[in-house]
Amino acid sequence: MVEELVTAGVALACTGTVYLMAAARVVKQYERGVVLRLGRLVSEVREPGFTMIVPIVDRLRKVNMQIVTMPVPAQEGITRDNVTVRVDAVVYFKVVDAADAVIRVEDYRFAVSQMAQTSLRSIIGKSELDDLLSNREKLNQGLELMMDSPAIGWGVTVDRVEIKDVSLPETMKRSMARQAEATRDRRARVINADAELQASKKLAEAAEAMSDQPAALQLRLLQTVVAVAAEKNSTLVLPFPVELLRFLERSGLQAQAETAAAEAERDGGRRPAAPAAPRAPRTPVEHGAETALPELADLPPVEDLP
Repeated sequence: MVEELVTAGVALACTGTVYLMAAARVVKQYERGVVLRLGRLVSEVREPGFTMIVPIVDRLRKVNMQIVTMPVPAQEGITRDNVTVRVDAVVYFKVVDAADAVIRVEDYRFAVSQMAQTSLRSIIGKSELDDLLSNREKLNQGLELMMDSPAIGWGVTVDRVEIKDVSLPETMKRSMARQAEATRDRRARVINADAELQASKKLAEAAEAMSDQPAALQLRLLQTVVAVAAEKNSTLVLPFPVELLRFLERSGLQAQAETAAAEAERDGGRRPAAPAAPRAPRTPVEHGAETALPELADLPPVEDLP
């Protein structure tokens, strides 16, 4: 009798151990347990820690409550300004209701992935190329709103959506590079012209100030010579004022004229006067022009003439 009781006790203990091992479950801190009893949802969601279920009758599904990082495959589309681009993104989401994530959707990860791809294609078609390249914050917010609305019904909330890369065709890259180069060239020319204008105004003011004090020009010349000599050059280029060159030129021409006049006077005093050149015989008209014509009373009578 005693042996039968011992055998029954051992069998009961083994059965209890097996039952305990089959019913015992451990839910981790970042998980929640959803229990389905005979296919029906048990309203109570199991919290982290040790929990018990009814073997064979209950099914426990653990749902990860951590933030999931899901890359979105690159989607090719045509923007609103007819440019073909490939855009990829990344989605950050997490489960906020474990029961809805199990009951309302078959696979919430796959559903979020497909929704992210379709939303990304929709954003590409509604946006322009400049917005994809420079206004990504606005596009990220639009993607987040498009994905968060249906995801709430699945017990999932979208925490953040980021566009990672925008791939452009090679022809478009070259066109954008030429455009950027032309824009920078235009800015450089405008800045250079503005600098020239300001420099010309300052030079005009300096010239006006120097015109009142001629000695200032010489001082400026000496400063330029000192600045050039400080560079340890073997050749020194000395700027020469144009006004000084013109003054020297006029002085040289005047000295040459005075020297020629002095030599002419000196030669005229030493040499004898040259004989006058023989003159041609004068005509009666010329002779009459120099001598006075005789009066009619002084002429002899006609009969006295030979």
